[in-house]
Amino acid sequence: MTTLSQFIPQHLKSHNLPEGLGSVLEAIVAACVQINGQVRQGALAGILGEAGTGNVQGEDQKKLDVIANQLLIDTLKTNPNVAGLASEEEDTFVACNENGGYLVLFDPLDGSSNIDVNISVGTIFSILAKPEGGLTTASFLQKGRDQAGSGYVLYGPQTQLVFTLKHGVFVFTLDEAGNFVQTLANPQVPAQTKEFAINMSNQRHWSAPMQQYIAELLAGDTGVRGKNYNMRWVASMVAEIHRILMRGGVFMYPQDARDPSKPGKLRLMYEANPLSLVLEQAGGASGNTVQAMLDIQPEGLHQRVAVVMGSREEVEYVGRLHRV
Repeated sequence: MTTLSQFIPQHLKSHNLPEGLGSVLEAIVAACVQINGQVRQGALAGILGEAGTGNVQGEDQKKLDVIANQLLIDTLKTNPNVAGLASEEEDTFVACNENGGYLVLFDPLDGSSNIDVNISVGTIFSILAKPEGGLTTASFLQKGRDQAGSGYVLYGPQTQLVFTLKHGVFVFTLDEAGNFVQTLANPQVPAQTKEFAINMSNQRHWSAPMQQYIAELLAGDTGVRGKNYNMRWVASMVAEIHRILMRGGVFMYPQDARDPSKPGKLRLMYEANPLSLVLEQAGGASGNTVQAMLDIQPEGLHQRVAVVMGSREEVEYVGRLHRV
């Protein structure tokens, strides 16, 4: 079976990709292996529960949020190919190596509200080529389509790495010796699905088109969609997207009326863009209900966005409802 250390140089050579890109991916994965060890220990290491601090978004941090964030920062800083990084947990970007050719953005522990109850969480990452000139916030504000690569590590019953360098999607599973071994190549998201994921408790706050869409799904084979749908909701985006990658479905976190100033809850740069690139490389689709996610021009490091992603038929149907 092919290990990640064997796969990366072969993949880079086959697609004429820079060695530095592979080095950055390996650094991210090395940090995630350390995070995996911390997640696995949990209560045994006394690292569950609240950290007593908040992030730049004003959200309470878990102890493991802080640990995972620092592990990624410390590891990436030592890689000469990383010019800078940005984290969901940091106020602004962190400069690393002046001569580095890449920028890394990450959500160090997505779904961390579930960590204390032993539900799957993950690390999401995005890799960008650094533009010419000095490092500024603007260096990071690139459209999702311009990512050099992205992916995630899911800490679940198995620890799995899923990534793309824009030449397909590849899945690796962590073995007992601490090596990632390839277990799947080029999964494809079915264009059609009968499964959706959304937080139904927010239904009364959604826009009319989103309320109509969900009502149509709930009507099942007696409604206009003519088929019965199942609903899933893990409240861990990385786990939701992994399920969709493996068997199809649509994941939604729409804008709601409670805070009209916010176009959504999830972050474009740390969650929506990297996961959208993975899904699009696997035949899926993603958008904010009116625009393809990967075509959005970012305006800030912590920009929020409405999210609809997964099986293409559903994403496109939601878009049509919002354009009526």
